[in-house]
Amino acid sequence: MRSTKNPGRFAGLLYVLTSIVGFFAMMYVPSKLIVHGNAAATASNISAHETLFRLGIAGELVGYAGFIFVALALYDLFKGVNRWHASLMVILLVVQIPIAFLNELNYIAALVLVRGADFLSIFEKPQREALAMLFLNLHFHGYVVNEIFWGLWLFPLALLVYRSRFLPRFLGVWLALGGFAWVILSLTGVLGPQYYDKVFTYSQPAAFGELAFMFWLLIKGAKPAALDATALSSAAG
Repeated sequence: MRSTKNPGRFAGLLYVLTSIVGFFAMMYVPSKLIVHGNAAATASNISAHETLFRLGIAGELVGYAGFIFVALALYDLFKGVNRWHASLMVILLVVQIPIAFLNELNYIAALVLVRGADFLSIFEKPQREALAMLFLNLHFHGYVVNEIFWGLWLFPLALLVYRSRFLPRFLGVWLALGGFAWVILSLTGVLGPQYYDKVFTYSQPAAFGELAFMFWLLIKGAKPAALDATALSSAAG
């Protein structure tokens, strides 16, 4: 799990790889298949590109499972800064994963409806398409529920980065802003869903802090002071 040469780069690599899988599953696939407000067109797209839809489901499962290892790698990187904050970061990150896994059942239900299994023959095709759209919408609202945890875990991470001394402090500030952005977006989806798209657009500059952090780790890496001291001691010996 740990790269003794540069644990920050190792964590960054895991972070980027899981994020690529997540982008494919959560952004690319829906953009190609789901036509908002048109259940018939959406059902037709899923039926015609069933493999792509299934890859999207698998991608979300793999991506979220991968974030367990991202959490462990980040804990390994930051436990010397503050073990309690690092543990809280892991808890807030990992708690969202069972929610995400259960949320995939909505996609699976939509696929079953689109395929029109024999036991669904009681429903007419437009009814199945409408029900499939309902489950797709429920899947989106599963994201809305989870977004509050997408934000909360960034707060202890931001504090760890800010106090670390081996990463620039502006990344910590940016991560904290991203945390606020996700929490506000989640609450908007619940309290004022008509404003969700607008808040999502305005919140993106803050949310990009997470991208900056992961690519900083991947490109520049990070070495906790304790590791550096150990390496110097070994070299002297």
